[in-house]
Amino acid sequence: MLGAFVNGGMPFSGKARGSFFLFSLFFVSSSLFWCSRAANSISQGQFVGKDETLISSSGNFELGFFSPQNSSRRYVGIWYRKMSVNTVVWVANRDSPVSDESGVLTVSGDGNLVVLDGNNRTVWSSGINSSSVPTSSTAVLMDTGNLVLLASADAGSASAYGNGGNSYWQSFEHPTDTYLPGMRVRVNPVAGENRAFRSWKSLDDPSSGDFFMGIDPQLPPQIVIWGQSGREWRSGHWNGVIFTGVQNMTGNFQYGFKLSDIDADGNMYFTYTSSNSSNHLMFRILWNGKEEQLGWDETSNEWTVLQEQPAKECDLYNKCGNFAICNEMDSPKCSCMEGFSPKSPDQWNRGNWSAGCARKTQLQCRDNSSISVGDGSRMDGFLKLDGVKLPDFADSISSSSAEECEAKCLENCTCDAYAFAIGIECLLWSEDLIDVQLFDEGGLTLQIRLDNSELGTKSKISNLFIIITVLVGAFVLGVAVWLLRRFKDNLKGFSFFHRKNKELPLSHDFVENGELSAELSRPNGLARDDKPVGGADIPVFNFSTIEAATNFFSEENKLGLGGFGPVYKGKLFGGQEIAVKRLSRKSSQGLVEFKNEVMLIAKLQHRNLVGFLGFCVQGEDKMLVYEYMPNKSLDCFIFDSVMRAQLDWKKRFEIIEGIARGLLYLHRDSRLRIIHRDLKVSNILLDKEMNPKISDFGMARIFGTNENEASTNRVVGTYGYMSPEYAMEGLFSVKSDVYSFGILLLEIIIGKKNLGFHTPEHSNLISHAWHRWNEGKGIELIDPCIRDSCSTDEVLRCIQIGLLCVQDSTVDRPAMPSVVLLLGSETVDLPIPKLPMSISITGSMGTYSLFESQEIESSNGITVSSVDGR
Repeated sequence: MLGAFVNGGMPFSGKARGSFFLFSLFFVSSSLFWCSRAANSISQGQFVGKDETLISSSGNFELGFFSPQNSSRRYVGIWYRKMSVNTVVWVANRDSPVSDESGVLTVSGDGNLVVLDGNNRTVWSSGINSSSVPTSSTAVLMDTGNLVLLASADAGSASAYGNGGNSYWQSFEHPTDTYLPGMRVRVNPVAGENRAFRSWKSLDDPSSGDFFMGIDPQLPPQIVIWGQSGREWRSGHWNGVIFTGVQNMTGNFQYGFKLSDIDADGNMYFTYTSSNSSNHLMFRILWNGKEEQLGWDETSNEWTVLQEQPAKECDLYNKCGNFAICNEMDSPKCSCMEGFSPKSPDQWNRGNWSAGCARKTQLQCRDNSSISVGDGSRMDGFLKLDGVKLPDFADSISSSSAEECEAKCLENCTCDAYAFAIGIECLLWSEDLIDVQLFDEGGLTLQIRLDNSELGTKSKISNLFIIITVLVGAFVLGVAVWLLRRFKDNLKGFSFFHRKNKELPLSHDFVENGELSAELSRPNGLARDDKPVGGADIPVFNFSTIEAATNFFSEENKLGLGGFGPVYKGKLFGGQEIAVKRLSRKSSQGLVEFKNEVMLIAKLQHRNLVGFLGFCVQGEDKMLVYEYMPNKSLDCFIFDSVMRAQLDWKKRFEIIEGIARGLLYLHRDSRLRIIHRDLKVSNILLDKEMNPKISDFGMARIFGTNENEASTNRVVGTYGYMSPEYAMEGLFSVKSDVYSFGILLLEIIIGKKNLGFHTPEHSNLISHAWHRWNEGKGIELIDPCIRDSCSTDEVLRCIQIGLLCVQDSTVDRPAMPSVVLLLGSETVDLPIPKLPMSISITGSMGTYSLFESQEIESSNGITVSSVDGR
């Protein structure tokens, strides 16, 4: 066999061929070769030459020499073996081909993997420092398509190193044009752009081409295609599940792209996991600059293009120039943003949009002529642009709400726009707005900063109308209240609440009609105080009764403010104390949540659910009346440095058990099967004996007896307590409440909020708790107030139950009957909780946690709901 290698890869000389000794070595070397023909590895003294290949253990991939079509040049590559279509996924010597058939691949004397030509010259090497590689090393072709170089002693268990492990070098870390599932693509904001993949020169030339594909690590990261002139396409920002600029991209929390937690070197890694490991899938950057996702179709026996980018004209990077919008559905496709006009009108009208657009009116803070005016008439404002691919080159900052994000933009005169979104948080743009595309569905919301004069006169007229309406309404209401109090003695005994016809059950008014009926919203109220109306047996209160009980909704009686609106303490004529939730006109919640809570909680009776006394509707005023909880909500204790000491472990465990029993009742034992969807510490109220009561059913949903999962386009609740499948995909079930219960359980034990929890190593409480528990340091998690007096084994068991509840897969989470059983038994063995993937997402994103809160905190009171997750 010509080209056989011995003695560390040195070829035979002509003189040596006559030597019996060398002939013997040649025989041994040849024997080694033939033994390795169907092997998946080579070591020193072994080689791959013409017509020889390495085959991965399951036969998925093959390595050897190949020549492109219409070329005599030879390259070492890896390709799919079982497919009729020759598909090369990696090339070693792409820029140094072997010109004849005498080249070989072998392991050199210094332990490196090398390609040698017929003259024994190295044309390619793995290039590892010889001090880092053992002299005895082996190259193994893995079933993932990864070629790894490791110590020969480890080669027998090479499957453990398929994606790196103890390898010294691996092809997955030195890719060419193709990304395979299992590869890790580094993200490091300090290191800068990672142009990991480079196209072929042409369809038949694997040498380095003109296009790169990789990661722009500026948080939140994006996939980018670069050409010779710069950026050609970008994916939009990563929100923890999808790249938001790829239209119609769907996320599955268990599969698809994932961003790992940050390591000691500041690196994070994108990986891709297929939902079916037997499916062949790959991504690659083509020689013409397009990116393809390909899947193998067993039926047609060919590769199918699953997606291609850029797919449309508007996908091309900054097609319409700065401060412009590209819309594939419009003709022409380019238009300036509101408040902007073309920089070069002549060129723009000819279809040359490269110059982009410029502001019509300078922002107030940049207009020196307006600084001295001081009349407030030229304030900057924001114009909302929905359903877009957000602009490039954003500055990311930590912010807990859209309002805070807006304020930070206004504080910075260079800020041209902002956006606030789940998994991305707050983005500010201080440079031109570049590469904005309008989607026909999906996309995010961009708030563009404009001078107030550019926001239109309509808004001014509208604001003036609102002001006048409010003033007139306040005057009329004041007069009405005065008249009511002045003549109320004359009204005794008179009832405004009898209907002309037979009363319909209240459930009919609520369920059959799209809105409250005229009967229910008439100015005089609904029914006699604290008397049931219709068949639903729901007490309805007179507005004047609630007004008197709360001392006309005085500030002294105000308990707090939530997403529903303000909460007031009151006392009825008989002395019973009540809590009143009054729907605010500014609330993101409304009639739907109001009806939902009335119809649901009136049918629920359990010692661990808050007592519902009734409701009141008058005009646009809508109120819910509950029993008053003198100890307010649980968050007032466990998150307060002084009050937390009042909750010893025994009481905390009783609260945990009570919440679990309340959830079990909702999920299984009540007349209705209820998913709460907003379970959190501030929605757990405490009565005078410190018994827990679940409250706030405005977000709750009824499930059918045979229904296991549902979806919604409107995700509501509080991000820190939402299960990942609900927060990111709108899927909810009883296991969504289990996830929230797990968060709540951990917070009760640890005494810290999941929301906003940060350490140098971890960006949320779940990550912190799982790692401490996994390291056998769970005792460090326990609130110092109870650490010395609690049963350590019992607390650690509860931590493990909490971690089981917050696992990513709904299948892995226990149902509430199991949770109650596990809490009440010390003999039942607990499963080992898995590392939640949400740790890698929220942890790696730092302040870009998926679960940052938009919660409106309540310092006291009955309960508050969060604003909708937006």
